[in-house]
Parts: sequence; C-alpha cells; structure tokens
Amino acid sequence: MPNKNPYLPKPCKVLDFFRETFDNFTLKIDMKIKHEPGQFVQVSIPGFGEAPISICSDSEQFIKLNIREVGNVTKELSKLRKGDTLFIRGPYGRSYPMSQFKGKDLVIIGGGCGVAPLKCVVDYVQNHRKDYKDLYIILGYRSEDDIIFKKEVGKWRKQFHVYLTLDKKTHGKLCYNAKQGFVTDALKKLNLTNENKTVLICGPPVMMRSVIEILKQENFNDKQIFISAERLMYCGIGICCHCMIKGKFACTDGPVFRYDEIKDIKND
Repeated sequence: MPNKNPYLPKPCKVLDFFRETFDNFTLKIDMKIKHEPGQFVQVSIPGFGEAPISICSDSEQFIKLNIREVGNVTKELSKLRKGDTLFIRGPYGRSYPMSQFKGKDLVIIGGGCGVAPLKCVVDYVQNHRKDYKDLYIILGYRSEDDIIFKKEVGKWRKQFHVYLTLDKKTHGKLCYNAKQGFVTDALKKLNLTNENKTVLICGPPVMMRSVIEILKQENFNDKQIFISAERLMYCGIGICCHCMIKGKFACTDGPVFRYDEIKDIKND
C-alpha cells in the first residue's frame, strides 16, 4: 500500500468562535488528537490557502486555535462559525519538553500573539498541577484593546503569579490590573533568582532578546531558557525549506528551541 499523502488535510467542524479583539479570534475545533504544548497545525480553506497556527489548548477531545487576521486565509477563517468546516493537518513541530520541567518553577513570558502558544503550556500545567511548582506569567500587549484571553487571565490570577503590561494607555485608566510599560519592566521588578526555574518565551524578536539579556544578568543559563521561533511554515514537515533558520527547520527542529541551540544565529 502506498504511504498516506502527508499534505492531505482532514475536514474538521468548528465547535465555537470567540472574538478576542478587533483583529484576533479563537476557534474551538472538533479534532481529537494527541499533541504537546508548542506544536502547531496547518489550517486551510479551499480556494484561499493554508496557514500555520499554534495550538493554544491542552485536550485530546478538541483543539483551540488563536488567530490574528493578517491575510486572506486568516480573514476567511474569521468568518467561520459553529458547524462550519475547515481543513487541518498536523500536529507538527517540536514541543516544550514538559517532562523535563517537572518539579520546577516555570516563568512564562509572552508578547502579543506570542501569548497563544504559551497558553497551551498554562493549560497543560493546570491539567498536571502536581508536577510543577510556582508559575509566573508575564504578558505584554500594546494596549487594553489588544489583550487576548481576558477570561482566562482572570482565572489564572487565582492560581498563579500573573503580571500584565501595556505599552500605552488608550482609555485613561488601566484595566485588568495591568501596568503601563513592557514585559522587561515587570521582569526586572520581580527580581527572580535562577534557582530551580525554567523560562519559556514567545513574542517579537526584539522583546525576546531584551528578556534574555535580563535573564542572563540574573545568572540564568542557556539551558534554562526556551523560545518559540515564529516562521511561516509552508509544508510543516521539513521539505520546502521556507522556514530554515541557518541550517535548522522551524517546523521540525522547532518551533521550540532551547536557547543554547540557536543563540549564535544572527539576524533571525
């Protein structure tokens, strides 16, 4: 028998649609798969194309996808509602090695849309709470209007150490117990020690570089830091080479990398 076509997606039904912000939404999909935090799927609509989307939930009964409207595919996905069909293949990519983090404090630092793949980690910790110690969640957004997962953040505050920062005020008074500034400001104020901690980072490259500089000043070593690399991954299986990062494929070697694996890569 010939091998199954790796590019053949599976039709899936939308279970729910939730508008997070004016240009960001979350889809709950009836797709029963086993996946790990940090992995992604390729999502398509015939006639419009395909896009890689990080999974932002931890369940084998469904998946949630948080999507920002930035092109033809994502704009078409924003029109889907309960009962509609889309096509998915995956999951793909290397995940966060959650088994290695057992018994440690986790420091999660996300910026903008980079919060989405990190939400999967938070969900995973909630489902395996006894395996991990304290969880510090530092999230940065441009403004109140750009905050995603507002409902979830409210619940996280009851269980974990949560810190929200906003680049600027847009409504006069800051909401959601956020502070004006950047995630780097919140990180500095925490004065975290490097003892028994692992840091997971996802966001704009300039944010991640600044965060890593602060962590190094606090004596965090390279093996304590994990980042998620954002790349447009066409095939998802290491064939098209579109997501190559100086010899490494974001779709198969990543998107999650331990910092010592890619720290010497420049301009990426």
